Amino acid sequence: MTPCTGKPRVIIYTDGGASPNPGAGGWAAILISPTHENHEREIYGSEPHTTNNRMELTAAIMALRTLKFPCVVELHTDSQYLKKAFDAGWLTKWRKNDWKTADKKPVLNRDLWEELLTLSQRHDVTWSWIKGHAFDAYNNRCDALVQKAKLGINQ
Repeated sequence: MTPCTGKPRVIIYTDGGASPNPGAGGWAAILISPTHENHEREIYGSEPHTTNNRMELTAAIMALRTLKFPCVVELHTDSQYLKKAFDAGWLTKWRKNDWKTADKKPVLNRDLWEELLTLSQRHDVTWSWIKGHAFDAYNNRCDALVQKAKLGINQ
């Protein structure tokens, strides 16, 4: 439990990808509970025809869906698209502009963004960017789970 909120703290690492893009896709998340002796839970899945960005968003959605009650969440992603949508105010602008980009085009993946917004409002989420395919063990594990999920499609 975090002292200020009384909510459990959860650390989440997410990743997603498709190859080719678009193509067979996979998503993965690792949830770590410091409250429960750093217990870890891995979740992952796949879609037969999707994009990298959809899989990145799906990983975050599925991780937040897994939480049974409101938590303080530290979510790590290697997706600038995901992090900046929240931290750079993209989502606020898109919603204000009736889900249109600055170029007046429809926002891609609106369905996923809307679900992610709803889920993130239930929790106290801090979005953290980490470099993908580098030296973070949890990010590398998520990437391996994404590859495993995609393999399941291609077999």
